Amino acid sequence: MSRADEDAEMLSVVNSLDEVVGSQRRDEVHQQGLRHRAVHVLVFNSSGELFLQRRGLHKQENPGMWDSSVAGHVDAGESYDRCCVREIEEEIGLSLDEIPEALFKLEASPITGMEFAWVYRLVSDTDLKLNLDEMQGGAWLRQADVNDWVDSGAEQLSDVFQLIWSMFRSSQYVQQD
Repeated sequence: MSRADEDAEMLSVVNSLDEVVGSQRRDEVHQQGLRHRAVHVLVFNSSGELFLQRRGLHKQENPGMWDSSVAGHVDAGESYDRCCVREIEEEIGLSLDEIPEALFKLEASPITGMEFAWVYRLVSDTDLKLNLDEMQGGAWLRQADVNDWVDSGAEQLSDVFQLIWSMFRSSQYVQQD
C-alpha cells in the first residue's frame, strides 16, 4: 500500500473511554494527535520463539524499527477482532478461522501514538508469507534474546513494542529459557 493510500484510510476517532466520536483520514488523525484504535499481534512458534517485523522505511510511524509481529490501525466501522484477523492475513499471509487470544489493552498515550491497542497472541508453525510492501522483513527470536534486547536499551525497537513486551513478560505467558 502506498503512503498516499495509507494516509487516506479512514479511522475511527475515539474519546478517552475508547468510544467512537467520529472518523477522519489517517494522516489527519496523526497530525492532530487524535485518539484512535490499533492492534498488535505477538506471533510465536511452538518452540516459543517470537517473530518480530522490521517496519518498512516508508512507514510514517517508526520507519525501519523492529516492532510487533503484526500491527495495524483499526479502520472506521471495524472491530478490534476483525482488524486483527485482517492484519495477520495482510502482513504475514496467515488466513485464520478463529480470532487469536486477546491478552491486554493499551491505553492511548504518547508512547502508543494516541492509539488504544488490543494486543493478541498467536501460536503458529505455518510458514509466514511476509508482505514486503508493509515491512522490510523479520526474524524469529528466542524470548530470552528479546528480553536482553529490551533490557540493553533497545534503540532499534519501537517504543510501543517495548511497552507491549514489558507488559507481556510480566504476565504468565513468558516461556522461561
